[in-house]
Amino acid sequence: MADMLSISLVNELNYEDFIGRFGNVVEHCSICAAAVWRNRPFRDVHHLHQEICSFMDLLPDTGKEGVLRLHPDLAGKLAELGSLTQESTAEQKAAGLDTMSPDEKQLLRETNIKYREKFGFPFVICARQNKKEAILKGIVERLEHSAAEELNIGIEEVKKICLLRLLGIVIDDKSHM
Repeated sequence: MADMLSISLVNELNYEDFIGRFGNVVEHCSICAAAVWRNRPFRDVHHLHQEICSFMDLLPDTGKEGVLRLHPDLAGKLAELGSLTQESTAEQKAAGLDTMSPDEKQLLRETNIKYREKFGFPFVICARQNKKEAILKGIVERLEHSAAEELNIGIEEVKKICLLRLLGIVIDDKSHM
């Protein structure tokens, strides 16, 4: 964890370095980091998270759908090809998605397709806060939701992922006091 930053160092980062560090706290969506850079100084990692969440909350639904579309399918083609981001690879592994049985993989593949067809974006869940069984159950249950419900749930899951990623970059001053 030697490369973790204090909030004071975060606040000193120039724009390019800030984007380099925080450009993927929302998967493939550096605009979230770009949008909040000017809001420095941040009080702590939670303030930084709050600013990113506020930016996402202000997006129109089409923008929120775009944020969700940047996420990979869980245990999908990108995972099979080893083409996920470093963060997604670690998160999917933490959930046990790399140890799924052939039947579980088939179920997830089929439900990912149904989900994407119904909602127009991939199923997003904070993998680090769930295990493969909860993820498989969750996608089946969430297929029953309306598009508006899933848009909101998906963005809330993105916010959870974002916080965990931020906590891997910035020292949480509250827990180190």
